[in-house]
Amino acid sequence: MPRKRALASPLALVVALLVAGCGPIPSPTASVEPSPEATPTPEPSPTPQPSPSEDPGLTLPTPLTSDPTAINYTVTVELEAGASGRLVVVVSNLTQEMVPELVLRWPTAVRETIFLAPFEPSTQRIRESGDPLRQDWTSWVDGPGERGEPAGTTSLGWGPLLPGGILTIPVLATRVAPGPLTFDLQILNGEAILTSNGGAAWTQVTVP
Repeated sequence: MPRKRALASPLALVVALLVAGCGPIPSPTASVEPSPEATPTPEPSPTPQPSPSEDPGLTLPTPLTSDPTAINYTVTVELEAGASGRLVVVVSNLTQEMVPELVLRWPTAVRETIFLAPFEPSTQRIRESGDPLRQDWTSWVDGPGERGEPAGTTSLGWGPLLPGGILTIPVLATRVAPGPLTFDLQILNGEAILTSNGGAAWTQVTVP
């Protein structure tokens, strides 16, 4: 008599089907957050230090008018550090036009370091019945002046500059305080600045 196979219970069958139909459960993959790149700390930039060239020194205002008469000039500083001396300005007229009144101009505040003057006090400079330091051919004006000399300036008139002529102007520089100094110097015909090398006859002078 043949053996009958035992029938599996419905519950066992269900469990077997579930196990056979399901593959292995994948394990969760850990997500890695990208780490932010480290930003390098910038090196502190050095604080700019002032240099002597950044100091414009004592400046002059721009003259209201100009004169196209062409000149050539040189300024020689004969002055040592801590001592007195002189400046020598040589002006040449390159044209056949006369300059009626050649004027040198610098900031009045220059005298706080060096005192500029056209000559030294002397009894020979005193005219009979006249004031000391007065001569017909020169005038020395601290602005504001009657002829339009601007405030804060000193103007030294040196008389006419003839056509093709050359004037050598020594200016005494008496030391008042120690230290170097840079200042503007203008060369004018009255109140009109003269022309040199196609530009204004306007330069900077440095004394030690």
